[in-house]
Amino acid sequence: QVQLVESGGGLVQAGGSLRLSCAASGSISSINRMGWYRQAPGNERELVATIFSGGNTNYVDSVKGRFTISRDNAKNTVFLQMNSVKPEDTAVYYCNAVTRVRWYWGQGTQVTVSS
Repeated sequence: QVQLVESGGGLVQAGGSLRLSCAASGSISSINRMGWYRQAPGNERELVATIFSGGNTNYVDSVKGRFTISRDNAKNTVFLQMNSVKPEDTAVYYCNAVTRVRWYWGQGTQVTVSS
């Protein structure tokens, strides 16, 4: 089992920055990759960024150059640094961890970008 707890969401003005954190606990060694997804009202949940166990990362095109996913292995924490945010980044952001047999989700944290 893996438990995920997000923090760092809130209200930010367009052009500003925000950093999300996701603390993982439990069977950490079983995790192959972690990522951030988001879901805006009326939309499907979409992948924002992924970081693999080897350190490789990928991003959805809409956030490339603005968002950075990183991790602190000593603290079992993954971060999403969000810069130059836009109103269309407004959504509930979910942390995700994938093992060989199961996907895990955090409870979500709201990010609201005002114009």
